[in-house]
Amino acid sequence: MALFLLERTSPLPPAESWRRLTAWPRHADVVPLTRVSVVTPPPTRVGTVFVARSGVGPVAFDDPMEVVVWQPPEDGAPGRCRLAKRGTFVTGWAEIEVHPSDGGGSRVVWREELLVRRLPGFLDRPLAWTARRMFGRAAEGLLRAG
Repeated sequence: MALFLLERTSPLPPAESWRRLTAWPRHADVVPLTRVSVVTPPPTRVGTVFVARSGVGPVAFDDPMEVVVWQPPEDGAPGRCRLAKRGTFVTGWAEIEVHPSDGGGSRVVWREELLVRRLPGFLDRPLAWTARRMFGRAAEGLLRAG
């Protein structure tokens, strides 16, 4: 099991950072070789399901996720979203928090626990390192994109 945590700051207000980070289809714009489709009707809420399909051709897998906690930021309180990974290949969870920061910006905290089936335990540390870098770049891209 690979666990990682990353933090990013943004000059964007918390509500805008939240909107960008939880626009699930936009994740495909910043994660290579990935398409994202939302299975349930909008708006996002507890019970929303989306699927990230990563890879190329026969070397691809689906990563279905369900929103199990949905608390958008409001009235100065941080926002928190928790996703349960429901796949047969990748399981675990992800949490995205958006906190207000000084000067009207925001601070993002992203925690994720990944379990890749049939992946030997000695590869957990390299997986966590790689995932942290990849999702860190994804968060930066989402916060930077219009």
